[in-house]
Amino acid sequence: MDIVCLGELLVDMFPAELGRRLAEVSAFHPKPGGAPANVAVAAARLGAHSAFVGKVGDEAFGRHLVDVLGQEGVDVRGVRFDEQARTTMAFIAMPDENTSEFVFYRNPGADMLLRPEELDRGLLQQTRAFHFGSLSLIEEPIRSATMEALSVARQAGALISFDANYRPTLWDGPGEAYERIMAVVPHVDLLKVNEAELALLGGSEDLETASKLLDQGPELCVVTLGPEGSFFRVSEGGERVPAFKVQTVDATGCGDGFVAGLLCQLVLGGDWRDRLSPPHMREVLRYANAVGALTSMTQGVIPALPTAAGVDEFLSGHHPGGPKW
Repeated sequence: MDIVCLGELLVDMFPAELGRRLAEVSAFHPKPGGAPANVAVAAARLGAHSAFVGKVGDEAFGRHLVDVLGQEGVDVRGVRFDEQARTTMAFIAMPDENTSEFVFYRNPGADMLLRPEELDRGLLQQTRAFHFGSLSLIEEPIRSATMEALSVARQAGALISFDANYRPTLWDGPGEAYERIMAVVPHVDLLKVNEAELALLGGSEDLETASKLLDQGPELCVVTLGPEGSFFRVSEGGERVPAFKVQTVDATGCGDGFVAGLLCQLVLGGDWRDRLSPPHMREVLRYANAVGALTSMTQGVIPALPTAAGVDEFLSGHHPGGPKW
């Protein structure tokens, strides 16, 4: 297995129109979602053998979501069904194409109820990369399950990838989020943040703040900058990698596509540690930026995620900062 993702698989309720706040949207359309699940699907489309670990409700939505992952080529042996809790829903509004608002309906949602004893340890022991996000650190028992999965994968030699993915409405406050996230950072190899998360964890949006986070233990810190591209920091240095200019329709899930592109570039080409030099990372982020750019051109996440052939075609004819595609 190349990449195992753990966390939330849920129903994203996308707005019928753009340019409105949540309370102003006239209707919502259900689509499969959840950041780690999106990464698993994106990785599969990019040519990786990916798997998803998590829990959904034992009802129509939960069954449908698992069917979608299976149809996309994602290994779902690590998914569990809960007979008591419902599958989580996330209502989304987009005041503009690069900004999203979220309200989660989970009290609790099935995704929060995955227990350590429900983990497929064999799956975790055979993967080359293990990816998860901060939503799995908010409540028990998923928090304990996540930490156990991290431990099993790390002991087996997997690259540990973590997306800070800070959703303020799900935490009691930024202080709680900071403590939980920073407790995990020393145990991961790849830390992915956006500018707001960089400020939360490092105290500043200055990109050089990534060096402080690197000092906590990760081998690689990546900052996504939306339409401005991305930035990486490794022990040998770091730099900004410019974005591709495209006609953005919906930026939701671009970060998930970016992460999948990043992980595929790191783990499908041999030992990921050999790719951490600045020249290599420049090319890795160029690829990841392309995946994110292509994802932004269609509403919804899974329907928008590109294939490896699509990314290769895009890269062959476009350059960062070039004419809008």
